[in-house]
Amino acid sequence: MDRQILLTPGPTPIPPETLKMESLPIIHHRTKEFMDLFNELHENLQYLFQTKNKVYSLASSGTGAMECAVANLVSPGDKVIAVACGVFGERWIKILTAFSANVIPLRSEWGAQVKPEELEKVLKENPDVKTVFSTHTDTSTAVLCDIKKYAEITAKTKAIIVVDSISGLGGQELYMDDWHLDAVVSASQKGLMSAPGLGFISVSPKAWGLVQESKSPRFYWDLRAFEKVFATGQTPFTPPVSLLRATNESLKMIRKKTLKNVWQETKELAQFTREVGSSLGLKMFPKDPCEILTSFKVPEGLDGQKIVKQIVEKYNISLAGGQDKLKGKVVRIAHMGYIQKADIQKGMKALAETLSSGVF
Repeated sequence: MDRQILLTPGPTPIPPETLKMESLPIIHHRTKEFMDLFNELHENLQYLFQTKNKVYSLASSGTGAMECAVANLVSPGDKVIAVACGVFGERWIKILTAFSANVIPLRSEWGAQVKPEELEKVLKENPDVKTVFSTHTDTSTAVLCDIKKYAEITAKTKAIIVVDSISGLGGQELYMDDWHLDAVVSASQKGLMSAPGLGFISVSPKAWGLVQESKSPRFYWDLRAFEKVFATGQTPFTPPVSLLRATNESLKMIRKKTLKNVWQETKELAQFTREVGSSLGLKMFPKDPCEILTSFKVPEGLDGQKIVKQIVEKYNISLAGGQDKLKGKVVRIAHMGYIQKADIQKGMKALAETLSSGVF
């Protein structure tokens, strides 16, 4: 059987150059060779985040990076706002609740972002809010949140803003410093074109004060421990060496192409996918769509989960179904990272044939 075509919003396909790096013999992490890798990776991460702040690499999933942000920036009882427009905004709420924060959920209807003026209103009503949490792109609903505007509004208050760009980074426009984002978290397996297992977090000088003050329990996630050894090109605990080396290779590819070109290519793939979907009579689910994936409504009377299952079994092409209350109601197709136009063409052809066959 031909290779499986992966059109899911994480993990995404990995370039051959990156796979090669992951297969190289392991090196020890307390050596100059590793320190050189660490420093090069960090420089490439700063480019990706568009920041002069340090970017800390974590042996974790993206959710681990989210929990790291909460553990370091929130103390029990802190009043926080969690902007939620899908499953991953709800995840902020769950993590914050687990850390005993006083959470104000700010939800939109699924498919739409929370309007900036709604955030502004809640901040005015709650001047003691310490932190605003938001997703950048929520892959469950394929929604793009206006984090630039959220940050402008938050900057007028004493609060900081923390952004989950686990799926957005590398595919969707983001400027951490220029947009005054106080903390950004991401992960390796989506727009960064690498395997799952690495989380990342960058924290502004303004937010670092909360790191020092946090009363939340933390040991493995304590950013003060990462900061203590950072200048030596080290991590406080054993890092996933091969994954760091592989991810660095992907970041070098992004940097060579330039972020602006990557963003433009992603935008063009999104437009192509949606044009083909429209020609099939499919309608998009989100009102405020992102550009890293497309979510199509499933025609009335059909089950999106069965459609996705049929396509992978018959064509060896992986699309994504809906999550949570969208399960069975949408089909999602990613176009971020190393996903190629030819792969999307095959995926859309398989979707068209499956829908027309009615056998699934």
